[in-house]
Amino acid sequence: MDYDRDKVDEMTLALLFLMASGYKEGEGALAWKGANLEVLERLHQQGWISDPKNRDLSLRLTEAGYRRCRELFEKHFGVG
Repeated sequence: MDYDRDKVDEMTLALLFLMASGYKEGEGALAWKGANLEVLERLHQQGWISDPKNRDLSLRLTEAGYRRCRELFEKHFGVG
């Protein structure tokens, strides 16, 4: 199936905000690694998350990635 990869990446990043925990300024946060590996690899290449190709069940959102997740979550799912 053909689809808009940029839109999927943006929505996946927004939803990672829901799964984020343990935020520390300057370090980012952890999030459950439950999205498609191809999408996660693109987010990694863009610098938003740590390398998803490991055995861990979670991944690290970079500081910039955490801020972008929050921004996209508020944009797409915020009220008001």
